[in-house]
Amino acid sequence: MKTNNILIFFFTITCLCTSCAHKSGHGTNNAKGTQHSEQIISTNGVTNTTVTISSDNRNKNKIEGPEVFTLYNSAVFMVFTSDGHNMYQGSGFFINKYGLAVSNYHVFKGTGIGEEGIKLVGDNKIYKVTEVIKSSEEEDFILFRVNVSNTNYIPIAQYKPNVGEKVYAIGSPRGLENTFSSGEISQWRDKNLMQISALIDHGSSGGALINEYGELVGITSGSFADGSQANLNYAWSIDVIKPYVKSK
Repeated sequence: MKTNNILIFFFTITCLCTSCAHKSGHGTNNAKGTQHSEQIISTNGVTNTTVTISSDNRNKNKIEGPEVFTLYNSAVFMVFTSDGHNMYQGSGFFINKYGLAVSNYHVFKGTGIGEEGIKLVGDNKIYKVTEVIKSSEEEDFILFRVNVSNTNYIPIAQYKPNVGEKVYAIGSPRGLENTFSSGEISQWRDKNLMQISALIDHGSSGGALINEYGELVGITSGSFADGSQANLNYAWSIDVIKPYVKSK
């Protein structure tokens, strides 16, 4: 099948889906199947997990939303997965230039080998996951590699943001590629779980949450209550992946 036809297939299925099992919000882990990370084997035996951890941001200048988007739009991508019967859509992002990426565990849960597709901004080629380095259903993350190099990426924040700090989200809600939104940290609900007011929706799962210094602080994951008008959204701290990467 030609690349363009594959893209049309992915996008058509995404637009036709009225309910997504791998969606932002609670109750997302209802797909049945084997854990994706147990199925994928490294293709080259080499794991480059070195990432950039930003220095103390007290000496850095804050940047505005338009610059954040310009800098990191191409570091965020769309994820398409399938369980063999249904097609699902989520988001993900790169954390180094060697294709090292992060998304939510529930975006991949129950999906089959080779059924996933990674769509980069401005690129008509569909990329694949070649290696899963670590995943956690409890903290809803998956750390994996995509078969692409020289990727734009987002540096990881050294510190957790405080309540009231501004944050920016980039993801693909409802299949709307790389939608940008802004908000604040509303509260910390657990050690690594934050409540945010940045707008997200189904398909935003696995997207990037970035602070005012252009640093990655979280993984956008869902809403506390489907149908709520109170804008109660949540994201996992990027700290959940730090034990499994090496800092520069």
